[in-house]
Amino acid sequence: LHYFRFVGRIVGKAISDGYLLDAHFTRSLYKHMLGVKPTHHDMEAIDPDYYKNLKLILEHNLDDIGLELTFSIEHHSFGGLQTIDLIPNGRNIKVTEESKEKYVSLVCQHRMTTSIESQIKAFLEGFNEMIKPELISIFTAKELELLISGLPDIDVFDLKKNTDYQGYRPTDKEVEWFWNVMTSLTRSQKAAFLQFVTGSSKVPLNGFSELQGMRG
Repeated sequence: LHYFRFVGRIVGKAISDGYLLDAHFTRSLYKHMLGVKPTHHDMEAIDPDYYKNLKLILEHNLDDIGLELTFSIEHHSFGGLQTIDLIPNGRNIKVTEESKEKYVSLVCQHRMTTSIESQIKAFLEGFNEMIKPELISIFTAKELELLISGLPDIDVFDLKKNTDYQGYRPTDKEVEWFWNVMTSLTRSQKAAFLQFVTGSSKVPLNGFSELQGMRG
């Protein structure tokens, strides 16, 4: 935990001194830094497949997709399987259509907050030693990311080369219009676009071919 506190201090010191860091965090951590509760949408940047499963639960009838859920999750630890209740006696309480939104909320709360609560607390203790919460309360999570890491250098041609199309072809006029607009955007507008599409302004180290989800 001393490491997390130390990292928090480094991030806070960088903001205080006006330095940019070549580091990006999950959207949920930026929200923790701002005192904002993460939502299930923030799970997409952490685990896209898990996020798709949560959307499936929310958007379809549980009986239609053959899911029988309880207010609990299974956690793999040291080769064993542990059942964790999301509410008291949750493993014996069935999730219904009426309660599935609460279930998804509790699952995300566990994944992004409860299970790593001590690490988050240590990081925030270090961060708040350097930056008081009220000083960054005016920012959104997206703005805080740009404050810490700066504007990315986005290669639109690399993005275009590694884009998969569904229902469209690269030669379609709508696609050509899109890329014409993309190349005309300012650096900050491109960063906002990348944040909107991927949940982060981070460009993969080896280009967009390594962007999670880009190739399935």
